[in-house]
Amino acid sequence: MKRFSISTAIFSGENSLKRLNKYQNKRVWIVCDEFLAKGTPIERVKAELKGNEIRVYTDIQPDPNVLTVVSGMKDLIAFKPDVVIGFGGGSAIDAAKAMVFFATKFDIKLERCIAIPTTSGTGSEVTNATVITDENKGIKYPIFDATIYPDEAILDPSFVVTVPPHITANTGMDVLTHAIEAYVSTTANDFSDALAEKTISLVFEYLPTACVKGNCEKTREKMHNASCMAGMAFSQSGLGINHAIAHQLGGKFHVAHGLANAILLPHVIRFNAKNDIRARKRYARIAKACRFCHPDASAEAAVNQLIHNIVRLQKEVKIATSLHVLKITRRDVLAQMDALVESTLQDSTMTTTPYKANPLQVKQIIEAIL
Repeated sequence: MKRFSISTAIFSGENSLKRLNKYQNKRVWIVCDEFLAKGTPIERVKAELKGNEIRVYTDIQPDPNVLTVVSGMKDLIAFKPDVVIGFGGGSAIDAAKAMVFFATKFDIKLERCIAIPTTSGTGSEVTNATVITDENKGIKYPIFDATIYPDEAILDPSFVVTVPPHITANTGMDVLTHAIEAYVSTTANDFSDALAEKTISLVFEYLPTACVKGNCEKTREKMHNASCMAGMAFSQSGLGINHAIAHQLGGKFHVAHGLANAILLPHVIRFNAKNDIRARKRYARIAKACRFCHPDASAEAAVNQLIHNIVRLQKEVKIATSLHVLKITRRDVLAQMDALVESTLQDSTMTTTPYKANPLQVKQIIEAIL
């Protein structure tokens, strides 16, 4: 028996932030980074929360770590909020979700957890996952649990119109990777497939425009929706080796998550398609749905066209395609290779990857991106 459920209520489009007007006479705890806390965006959120007691927690950094979560929980426990809002990119929302998750283990009662993304990438606003970094070990730990889903997600595209092109590209490629990995996951189903297919078509159509014409709110709305749908898809189906390796690159070398996924994606598709017939057919189906090849093209030809168009998209949005471009040397990577391989194989996203790679094969994929 399979289960498909959408636990998060989604409010999207123009003026969706007004959803916050519903809350009155509540203690509201907002988690965001210092940059957002000093700007106009946080003031917009506060303006919609008039009539509530508000506290803003800003001790958030990229790739939230164990100490961040512990420190945040102390502030949460001291404030005793009714409502928690994760406001920002994936790091802020992941941190807020982790704090709420662990707070519930201490029987702390919260009425509502709300996610308001300011980037179109992680889909964290609708997922049952949060990723915490152990800086001592240089490892990212994904935590999956049904209680991690936010109760509400507010997708207001006006928050992302000022996101710089390089971040738009990184996060957009993260969306694409989420959708493609969800589609070839061993537990993919008709429901997750529908979300993944739509996401993939939206990214190819709208990401290039979002990178060069960021103030186009309609384009931003499409990418915001795509990010959310990709999150919904992989929450149901899981991910795979692309994310498993990307988590390690982020933990060891601090490569931005979306960028790590983007660099790996063509190589992972080629690897999975070579070793798993089902994955090859599914990649081919994506290529044909996107009209990258003739409907009667062979699976091999279709997969090649999918890879070709991903590489073309990478070039179009000016994203790095190797670790060398990021000034991460072969020597740096080889020195950490054994740890990277071991951590990849232990990563929870490997449970739904199409083909169970062995240590040598993981090493070969990593070497391909040097």
